[in-house]
Amino acid sequence: MHISSFDDVVFFMESFTNLEKQTDHYTTRNYRLDRMIELLRHLGNPERAFRKIHLAGSKGKGSTASYLACALSTLGYKTGLYLSPHLVDYRERFTLAGTFFGEELLVETGRVLQHKLTNFSFSDQWGETHPTTFELFTAYAYLLFKAAGCTWAVIETGLGGRLDATNTIIPEASVLCPIELEHTKILGNTIAQIASEKSKIIKEGVPVFIGYEEDEALEVFLTEARAQKSKVHLLSDELLSLSSETTKEGEAVTYQWIDGRKEDLLLAMRGQVQAQNSALALLVLRTLGLYEPRILPSFAKNQIPGRFQQLSSEPPLYVDGAHTHHSLASLLSSFSHLHPGSDNTVIYGALEDKDHTHMVSLVLEHFSTIIVSKPGSYKKSDIVMLRALFEQQAAASSKPVRIYLVEDNGEALKQAYALTPNHAAILVCGSFYLAGGVKAAYDETKEHYESQLA
Repeated sequence: MHISSFDDVVFFMESFTNLEKQTDHYTTRNYRLDRMIELLRHLGNPERAFRKIHLAGSKGKGSTASYLACALSTLGYKTGLYLSPHLVDYRERFTLAGTFFGEELLVETGRVLQHKLTNFSFSDQWGETHPTTFELFTAYAYLLFKAAGCTWAVIETGLGGRLDATNTIIPEASVLCPIELEHTKILGNTIAQIASEKSKIIKEGVPVFIGYEEDEALEVFLTEARAQKSKVHLLSDELLSLSSETTKEGEAVTYQWIDGRKEDLLLAMRGQVQAQNSALALLVLRTLGLYEPRILPSFAKNQIPGRFQQLSSEPPLYVDGAHTHHSLASLLSSFSHLHPGSDNTVIYGALEDKDHTHMVSLVLEHFSTIIVSKPGSYKKSDIVMLRALFEQQAAASSKPVRIYLVEDNGEALKQAYALTPNHAAILVCGSFYLAGGVKAAYDETKEHYESQLA
């Protein structure tokens, strides 16, 4: 096919095996590093053209990565940022510290990759095997960053760490964000098993930075760091205290460091988790000698889609990708602080490999109007089961609650507006795919809603 637009690039990439659409089948034929290593070698190892910071974890790694990229950019470094998944637009995955690349470079880089693939082959004992969609997007990001003249890149893992396509780089730092039970069919069904997969981004002699972790995960990380002779920097050892308050203006955070330094920031990204994410990023920057006070204003203004993102104000509408038990608990606590009361509405949906029992219970604690909607068609979900679980738990608690099943995200948003009084608020959560679907629906009909509210 001839690539003439970025849409063509996406179409070409998705013509390969797309493992992001799966929630199981963790086979070495699909998830592996040898094929990615060969692909990068065939492309001239573009990932070696810039310095890198590598992040893994169950929650917070995208936000932490964006803080790091924002700071590096402020210091004058041209900085690539590689995130996944995207909320609405694939271009969100590879940016210049959050700014989209121009169409011309996106298309030209796609053509270069397509041309290079015409004479690339990789075989194993089962025969010839082709790169996956995620491997190609990762290689594409590296080619973009090199072509743009990036001197730094901040790279987020896609899934796990050990066999993730990004785990072919030697970074300046490895950053491990909090671990939770997630992707259990692929990564394991205990915190220790999941932490083991994530820990494999630690490279020999490369400093490792570890956020707030459960003891079970921390033990795994420290063991791997010792094996790799990597110096460990624990956020819990460096911070004397960390406090935050969710306000209408943003997240008001106070960092009290062990060395006596104190900082107060009003972060544009709301939520208690952003206090931890930003603190971990600050620790990395300071330790690597990349901290200057002038980064703080831009650091505070930093935003990426789908992180407690407010789309409208009458009534307030927020979308968030929280999809694990602890991240959802933190989000709901921050949301309830901002919008107390029982008249709020939640649009909720989650993929099949989540901790549904505990997450549904959390939602029921905070909302009496619940709309269950489909988190896209990208991965498997069962919204009928979710509604039944809500009904079952609500009945057991004798809590009066209205539960609706509206598969289409646009229709779910319409229903939420109809059910929610102006003094209350709407929250969309449970999945980045749901947040993206509702945001896309909102963007398409924003003028209609705004004219109705005028």
